[in-house]
Amino acid sequence: MWRRLRSALRSLRGSSAAPSHGGGGRPPAAMERAVVRCVPSEPKLSLRFVLPDGSARHMQRDQAEPLGRALARIATNAAKGHGKVGKKSKKARAEGGAEDEPAVPAVRLFSRDGAAVAEEVPNAAAWQDGAVLHIGDTRYLVERNPPALTELRLPRSLLAGFPVCPKVSAEFAAPQHCLFRWFREQRPAGGGEAAGEAWVETAAAERVFTPSNALVGLRLKLRCTPGDGEQRYGPALEVESSGPVEAGPGACTFDARHLYTKKVCGHGSVRAVSYNILADTYAQTEFSRTVLYPYCAPYALEIDYRQNLLKKELAGYSADLICLQEVDKSVFVDSLAPALDAFGLEGLFKIKEKQHEGLATFYRRDKFSLLSQHDIAFSEALLSEPLHKELCEQLAKYPVVQEKVLQRSSVLQVSVLQSTTDPSRKLCVANTHLYWHPKGGNIRLIQIAVAMSHIQHVACDLYPRIPVIFCGDFNSTPSSGAYSFISSGGIAEDHEDWVSNGEEERCSMSLSHPFKLLSACGEPAYTNYVGGFHGCLDYIFIDRNALEVEQVIPLPSHEEITTHQALPSVSHPSDHIALICDLKWK
Repeated sequence: MWRRLRSALRSLRGSSAAPSHGGGGRPPAAMERAVVRCVPSEPKLSLRFVLPDGSARHMQRDQAEPLGRALARIATNAAKGHGKVGKKSKKARAEGGAEDEPAVPAVRLFSRDGAAVAEEVPNAAAWQDGAVLHIGDTRYLVERNPPALTELRLPRSLLAGFPVCPKVSAEFAAPQHCLFRWFREQRPAGGGEAAGEAWVETAAAERVFTPSNALVGLRLKLRCTPGDGEQRYGPALEVESSGPVEAGPGACTFDARHLYTKKVCGHGSVRAVSYNILADTYAQTEFSRTVLYPYCAPYALEIDYRQNLLKKELAGYSADLICLQEVDKSVFVDSLAPALDAFGLEGLFKIKEKQHEGLATFYRRDKFSLLSQHDIAFSEALLSEPLHKELCEQLAKYPVVQEKVLQRSSVLQVSVLQSTTDPSRKLCVANTHLYWHPKGGNIRLIQIAVAMSHIQHVACDLYPRIPVIFCGDFNSTPSSGAYSFISSGGIAEDHEDWVSNGEEERCSMSLSHPFKLLSACGEPAYTNYVGGFHGCLDYIFIDRNALEVEQVIPLPSHEEITTHQALPSVSHPSDHIALICDLKWK
């Protein structure tokens, strides 16, 4: 805590790259700093500076208040500070004569061009970047909304050969404009313990750092200087890793796949990924460790370990679209979003209200911009949206099934994206994770019916005739009713999945949708491989009228998947396998 306070005090008194100014003062480097934070959406602005006696001041003033009142308050604070200094030497001065009352210093504010700012000007307009504040003989260069770091954090687990992606949160700055310097611990001579901390700067000066095997056993330190892209920089912050770099697992299941995805696709193509990444809320249970995944080393189920593998795997696919399922909210906020942001991907998140996990969709910023989002929870949409009125009325005939459908927390994430190079090219990207139970085929059919109606509303009504990419963990094999419904455009009322949980839960309907959808990656033997089950549950469905498949990235070999018996393992972070394909417009 004290280290942070001392650092803040030094940064407040120090100088940063400052704009040109007027005011007849000394050069900027010789001035103190007066840091102003003024955000239009907030009623007050803040002003931070250090008085000549060394005391720091942090003032909150109404933005609409006349400047004169703020200056008067500064003068009062300065006089009080001077008075405190005087009291310390009162006895010494008493021996030499009467003590003088501390004088109130003159306080003025001058604009960048040197003109005095009128006292009736509102604070919000008066405290401009480059202005000069005079407090007696001391001058302060005003820095309005300078770049500042609000959070800098390193992952808890560091593995050699795996990218270290810091979480960087900033105000009036952007991570892509920040400066990064990486350091490693100095290895003590002779292999003994170091007498004190010593750091050696590495050659890397990038946001993401991949430690080599030579750094195993050493901690890392990152120094980040916030920047805004306009040659303005704020005070740097440093963060040290909580533990040393550890040895990586060696070969991973995705290494061979990365050979196909070294480069990002051209602007005429789209690389899409769909992946259930196994939520930590499910992996870190006694049932998971002892029943579901007893073959997996316990440390390989830990979220910090798995996140190392996931970030390397996802970054290596050089994807334009990534649809993830079973994403813990904390994993999205603290790990995946910061990491993939460093690789040029913007993330969107939709949580399941009854769980701590949900869906995430990432898109490449230099290829796509986000036009709109249309996320829904199936149960809520079914009850509240007129779009589903007819389906809701049919479902009401089967109260037992209706109750089960409404109890489910499954959600659908729908994002409309526009090409940055060809505005006429738009995409409706849908992402979902359907009900999991093996006997829940009838529930999944209802969920798909809601999904297809909603996607139709977005891709046909709101944005007529835009192509659809529908990704997800559908918990449905190619022989299921859900798969048939999506790929053929309809489902008959006598399909066997309507009685998937017995005659007492029969729910017979005839349903259809207008899309011509194709499973871009075909029907792999399996996309989920655990000790007691393996099968194809995940798909990337594409609009066959508008899109075609350029290539499908081969799945890992059966030998790679079963090296450690099943998934997840020390070399694979999930019980599912990512689907990856390159698409292009027809």
